[in-house]
Amino acid sequence: MIRKIILTGCLGFVSTIGFADKPEWPQFRGPNGSGIAVGAKPPVTFGPEQNVKWKVSVPPGASSPVVAGDKLFLTVFDEGKLFTVAYSTNNGRELWRAEAPAKTIEAYHKTEGSPASSSVATDGKTVVSYFGSCGVFAYDLTGKELWKYSLPTAKTAADFGTGVSPILVDGLVVLLRDEMNEPKIIALDAATGRPKWETKRQSPTSYCTPVVWEVEGEKQVVCGGYGRMVSYHLQTGEEKWSVVGMPSATCPTPVVGDGMLYFSGWSPGDAEDSDFKFPKFDDLLSSGDANKDGQISREESEKTFLKGFFDNNDTNKDGQITLEEWDGMIKYMSAGKNSVFAVKAGGRGDITKTHVAWKKTKGMPYVPSAILVGGQFFMVKDGGLCTSYDAKTGKEIYVQKRAVANGRYYASPVSANGNIYVVSLDEGAFTVLKAGTDSPEIVAENPKLDEKTSATPAIVGDTIYVRTANHLWAFAEKR
Repeated sequence: MIRKIILTGCLGFVSTIGFADKPEWPQFRGPNGSGIAVGAKPPVTFGPEQNVKWKVSVPPGASSPVVAGDKLFLTVFDEGKLFTVAYSTNNGRELWRAEAPAKTIEAYHKTEGSPASSSVATDGKTVVSYFGSCGVFAYDLTGKELWKYSLPTAKTAADFGTGVSPILVDGLVVLLRDEMNEPKIIALDAATGRPKWETKRQSPTSYCTPVVWEVEGEKQVVCGGYGRMVSYHLQTGEEKWSVVGMPSATCPTPVVGDGMLYFSGWSPGDAEDSDFKFPKFDDLLSSGDANKDGQISREESEKTFLKGFFDNNDTNKDGQITLEEWDGMIKYMSAGKNSVFAVKAGGRGDITKTHVAWKKTKGMPYVPSAILVGGQFFMVKDGGLCTSYDAKTGKEIYVQKRAVANGRYYASPVSANGNIYVVSLDEGAFTVLKAGTDSPEIVAENPKLDEKTSATPAIVGDTIYVRTANHLWAFAEKR
């Protein structure tokens, strides 16, 4: 693969042994992955010295905060072990941690990924975690293990590691497991962990957390993947419909609203992408092949496009990247198609030509999922470029406007109280925009947190929770 392929790759509490009724931020990106906190009023101005409710140190990991009642959940990778950890939303104190024993930790990119990238899912009674290294684990709110469903260590494309999160709906835990050996989507009984159904897939890689779409009284689970977006019957796993033409490495998740389903995604390799082209192997040799042997070694790669990503491209692990390996990667990636599109409800089979309401090819993000808010489908991409389309018609409202902090973006936008919150990856710079405007309208440009911020924030009530590389923050207006 290539240098830029990364992972991102997602309340009323009764008592310490009770449960939270309808958690307000129950999974990656909140309710059904929408990124929207209805009725919440978090601050728009905050930073290291402003509106800090609390701040605590946390172990490494890339999962996003999930909140139920007075508990916040993360997955972490601490001193070679995998854990689900619960924190108090009142003060950030660690309440419990439960280990997910793994015989082997999956291969992952050491700077861009983590074996603890998947966010938990909860219904307010059960907390479900997934680790590509070992499988699915369920706990009660006190940290007691209820069940586990073991899975073999995932083998991901280019050894980037897993990043998809489980969802929990109608008593089912649904997990998309696109990997090189046995791609599939599975549903487990949330009470027992017993398999309910399993459907094979043809997608060797994706990091797309599924969403649920109810159409004509039937609930479907929709997920992107290599080549196709596919919808399955929630209770049976039967494939209902598909749309062809997806990025070769699908990171964003779809969103549902206004009677349609929306998706926006980009990854390198699309032959029709005029803005990005892979260098040819001769170009790599020209810049890095110091000993003129027609191959690229690890040391030589540091002077090429591949800097920092040698292992991901050395597919046979012989310490050299060859023309055959490089051309094979380009062939794999060139099958992808980058686009923004909206799908109408009611289709069956291949609905690419019949139910795609509109489609565009500008402004797509690589890792962050887009958000549907204020009648617009809004997205942010690297460089701080923002794009918004009219949700019903696909009309361009603004395209690739530099409206937020420059830099890379992994965390997905979230929204509350008519505002959109976006945060840059490398410096943790938060920009708040007004939702639904004809051009980007900045509400606040906040001080940098000065830490890598790849996790998507969670918003509950008057608080926004942010996980950075080394800390967990809670920001709320000082009263």
